[in-house]
Amino acid sequence: MKLSIIIPCFNEEKTIIPLLKKVINNAYSNKEIIVIDDRSVDNTNNLIVKEFGNNKDFKILRHEKNKGKGACINSGLKVASGDIVLIQDADLEYDPSEHIKMIKPILDNKADVVYGSRFSGGQPVRAMFYWHRLGNFLLTNLSNMFTNLNLTDMETGFKAIRKNLFNDIKIKERRFGFEPEITIKLAKKKCRFFEIGVSYNGRSYEEGKKITWKDGFIAVYCILRYSIFD
Repeated sequence: MKLSIIIPCFNEEKTIIPLLKKVINNAYSNKEIIVIDDRSVDNTNNLIVKEFGNNKDFKILRHEKNKGKGACINSGLKVASGDIVLIQDADLEYDPSEHIKMIKPILDNKADVVYGSRFSGGQPVRAMFYWHRLGNFLLTNLSNMFTNLNLTDMETGFKAIRKNLFNDIKIKERRFGFEPEITIKLAKKKCRFFEIGVSYNGRSYEEGKKITWKDGFIAVYCILRYSIFD
């Protein structure tokens, strides 16, 4: 099965090249790497093009204006040719060496969707941001109430999904609302969900973390919207 790795990025000049080198060396050979620069204002795009512009395994896209993570994933899906889509953040919080572990339940035909959980499996996780952890717990449990799933980390940025499942799904959320939206829409399709414990090297805001408390309120809205009204 071919793997399409979609990597949204915005102002990640410090991490993007080390991240992409790790993705290349993830031990799965049948893959394409789709990088979407969301109109970075630093040197991110120049670094990507200079290092990988002539690499046949790469598809490099750039938005004309900043649109958000969900919009980047939408752009990546339009050009993805793989059987499995894996979403990888560009900030090295999630380790590309765990890609094989993430897609194995799909390769074994046990799962349609695999979420990399920061809160299960005993993997190393950087300890920080109590309020973020509490917010994630509340959002995940609210989502579980409507989907009847028992996920531990709905908000994870590490997701592997069969590509054909997107045929009947239209992603509407442009920013981080993508996470609850896709979870609820996949649950409504009665997909087989698996969770895999993954390591997590979280960043501080000084190190470039972008999600804020405002995105938590948007996530609540998205859970209610896509569970009840959509």
